[in-house]
Amino acid sequence: MTLTLADLALYTGALLILFLTPGPVWLAMLARSMSGGFQAAWPLALGVVVGDMLWPFLAILGVTWIVSVFSGFMIALQVLAVLMFVGMGALLIRNADRSIAADSRLTRPGKWAGFMAGLAAILGNPKAILFYMGVLPGFFDLQNITPADIAAIVFLSFAVPLVGNLALALFVDRIRRVMNSPSAIRRTNVISGWLLIGVGVLIGVT
Repeated sequence: MTLTLADLALYTGALLILFLTPGPVWLAMLARSMSGGFQAAWPLALGVVVGDMLWPFLAILGVTWIVSVFSGFMIALQVLAVLMFVGMGALLIRNADRSIAADSRLTRPGKWAGFMAGLAAILGNPKAILFYMGVLPGFFDLQNITPADIAAIVFLSFAVPLVGNLALALFVDRIRRVMNSPSAIRRTNVISGWLLIGVGVLIGVT
């Protein structure tokens, strides 16, 4: 392993700053946490892990050709993500007066729906791989890193945002528990719905 603890600590700090910058994943986490609590949000965090492992790994390998060769596929992923989040948001707003637990259409997909939402949020934004391709060379000498170095970089790339996303979901869940009145439920569902729609719009315009 050629990387030092100082190298990894500096990269960890950059990942933390990146996590604290709101984006599609943040909005998706807030929306699912507010509508279904921590149980609805943690699968989304696991879905995000897939992209957080994939993008830096591809960036390290230097496969810039993927962006051009699979440009049509990337656009398809983006469109699918937009439709998914706008549809989920519209459904929440439509059923704003009902508890999330009372609407089987919202709860039936369960953990798999949350996982796929996280996957869509991270893979539906092709700018993620461009970010890693621009950032990683500034932190590490990618020409001389070892497999152990790659494992450490990929681990940090998903571990830092995973811990942050789970903490965010838990925090929102605790706040949500004190809002049990019908008006609070409606307000929470409406806000969650618009947040999900916002995720779709943000993915679409970026």
